[in-house]
Amino acid sequence: MSESDMAFDWHSDLITRDTAVDAHYRNTQNVRRFMTEQCGPQFRFDRAFMAWIIDGEPKRMGQVVDEWLRRRSVID
Repeated sequence: MSESDMAFDWHSDLITRDTAVDAHYRNTQNVRRFMTEQCGPQFRFDRAFMAWIIDGEPKRMGQVVDEWLRRRSVID
């Protein structure tokens, strides 16, 4: 089975805090739903945050949530 056959489906697979952000990551409705559940209804993507998600550093979705909340607390 090739890597693309095993790639996480960001559109339909279950996202948890342990889900690894991989090279196939996409800002899908499924991701938005997960982020809204974790961060609250005020969650929004912005360009700087989206760039941070795909910056090549290994991270999990729990870290993505924590970073959004950290950035939000700096702004508020």
